[in-house]
Amino acid sequence: MIVTKSVSVGKLIRWSGHHILWLVSGATAIAFLYRYEWLNFSIPWLPVSVIGTAVAFYVGFKNNSAYDRMWEARKIWGAIINTSRAWGTYIDSFVSNLFADDPQPDKVIKDIKKQLIYRHIGWLYALRSQLLMPTPWEHISQGGHLARTADFYQREFGVGLVDDQVTRTELALFLPKAEHDQLINNVNTATQIINAQSRDLTAIREQGLIDDFRHMELMKLLYDFYDHQGKCERIKKFPLPRQYANMSRYFVGIFIFLLPFAMIPELMELGEWGFWMSIPITALIGWVYVMMEVVGDYSENPFQGMANDIPMLSLCRVIEIDLREMLGETDLPPAIKARKGILM
Repeated sequence: MIVTKSVSVGKLIRWSGHHILWLVSGATAIAFLYRYEWLNFSIPWLPVSVIGTAVAFYVGFKNNSAYDRMWEARKIWGAIINTSRAWGTYIDSFVSNLFADDPQPDKVIKDIKKQLIYRHIGWLYALRSQLLMPTPWEHISQGGHLARTADFYQREFGVGLVDDQVTRTELALFLPKAEHDQLINNVNTATQIINAQSRDLTAIREQGLIDDFRHMELMKLLYDFYDHQGKCERIKKFPLPRQYANMSRYFVGIFIFLLPFAMIPELMELGEWGFWMSIPITALIGWVYVMMEVVGDYSENPFQGMANDIPMLSLCRVIEIDLREMLGETDLPPAIKARKGILM
């Protein structure tokens, strides 16, 4: 997630510089073809402007859809934060000897609370790790410039993304070794962690450390975690429909291809200065349309480990700190800080 108030000109040029290069080169080549009369036709501006208007509406629809996916993902993680805090509070308040026929020592009660809360923190990092796994339609899975750009953002700005060392460390810290070795090899580790929570709740219910009502309330929270996880997986595993995502690129390409043949001859009628102004103006209009397309393209996948993503690592750390403080711990990890204007 970009946390600076604005994107600097330098970053903008780094992001879109290659587009500026080919747009200026193409406009320059066509302008000189007209200047030396190697081209002697022009396209009326009216049909090109109609196409440009239609493309702008279409790209706007795509960008709105991409933003909806990103905002929904952020709302889901906001719900994960709230439900996680409720989980910590319920565990801290509900698990006790109040209903036990055979009261347990305070240390045993404390260990049970710690295991349930620590396992939940492990679930957070496991879910994050699973959501970062590349899908075929994400940028890192493509070839050429798209893949290189994605790799650059992950390595330059990402925290614990490249080989996922953070998740491995956190899972080993928060899960018992035998349980860790078993869960880490499951197809869906996050799902099985919640199932392990359910088994533990059943066990402590049998011990009388919680009553039926408290057991049901805690089980409802586990359902909520499954619900949040499923919503994240829906966004991750179902892309923005490719007919919308890809056709806008073709439409932008058609408009940019036609643009010089309408814009440059028209401006050349204004004289010498019109000829020289036709090159930057044509390139600028093309750049605006390209960047509208690129913004939507980089926003449609909020879990791909790039600069525009949901800052899952930061959110996991916020929850971890909150829950460990509920256990009375003081040796807490630091909050994740933005790196070069990017919070991951």
